[in-house]
Amino acid sequence: MSRKPKALLVMNSGTFADQFDSTRLQRLAELVDLGGRPWVETLDSPELAARLAGVEILLTSWGVPLLTADRLERMPNLRAVFHCAGTVRSFASDELWERGILVTSGADANAIPVAEFTFASIVLAGKKAHVLANDARAHREDWSYATRRGELGNIGRVIGVVGFSRIGRRVVQLVQQLQDVTCLVSDPHADPFAVKAAGGRLVPLDELLRASDIVTIHAPALPETRHMIGAAELRAMKDHTTLINTARGSLVDTKALEAECATGRIHALLDVTEPEPLPADSVLYDLPNVVITPHIAGSLGTETRRMSDAALDDLERYLTGRELLAQVVHGDLSLSA
Repeated sequence: MSRKPKALLVMNSGTFADQFDSTRLQRLAELVDLGGRPWVETLDSPELAARLAGVEILLTSWGVPLLTADRLERMPNLRAVFHCAGTVRSFASDELWERGILVTSGADANAIPVAEFTFASIVLAGKKAHVLANDARAHREDWSYATRRGELGNIGRVIGVVGFSRIGRRVVQLVQQLQDVTCLVSDPHADPFAVKAAGGRLVPLDELLRASDIVTIHAPALPETRHMIGAAELRAMKDHTTLINTARGSLVDTKALEAECATGRIHALLDVTEPEPLPADSVLYDLPNVVITPHIAGSLGTETRRMSDAALDDLERYLTGRELLAQVVHGDLSLSA
């Protein structure tokens, strides 16, 4: 490359510190011209005018502002945005797509820890480990409570995966490690042959809910998927079924979940909720058959560097004229996160 394109990192300070250590900054500097300070938190500072006028590439992550028409006007030479995080919905405006600016995403890299977390949760759910740990606080010195949460074990389980997304597909593949597992998948847009190749079987949602011992949600948050798991769906689940949600809280009707879990009939492992966090008076906090974690399934800490590496890999491919691995197509956003 005779001339390095001018580039800028845009993200919040904590994200920059996590995702771009000296090794990754050095690799980035070998590919692009970072000018003076490589990173900014805002695009609205008047002092940035000259810098933005020449920038051709942005590397973005959590904290990047919406790339509005006004902000894009300040970057007339912008050609590509390499996003070092998951969804691009938070910053990719209509104007960005209309200008034909290339966009990539770290969603595939971010799918790895979510799928790992989900698989671990499935294994623990098979033993009801999370909820039995809650029970232990109320049944000290008496372990007979262990048999009150339904059959325990991970052999012969039916696992229901709602949404054959990049994460859902990984979960289907991971659960094949369990003995004699049946993996049902519900997704109106999934290819039955792709589901079968991953180890699952495509079925309607109502069949999945009735048959599964564990149901895990991996659908995108879209208007048509809001509250896709509501009162009727929760009632359809067998006694002692565990519902796992590491996707988006809006996919589950919180009021309906509160009512169903309050009966003690089903269990829930929630890494996401609606709203997030839940109000302090939500009954879900106090139910022993419910476990809530603070949205930790996705990339955190050192895991976030996997997304940086993916962005840098695609940046290098872009600069050398090769096909990109994680390009986002605008039309695909109607079916993905």
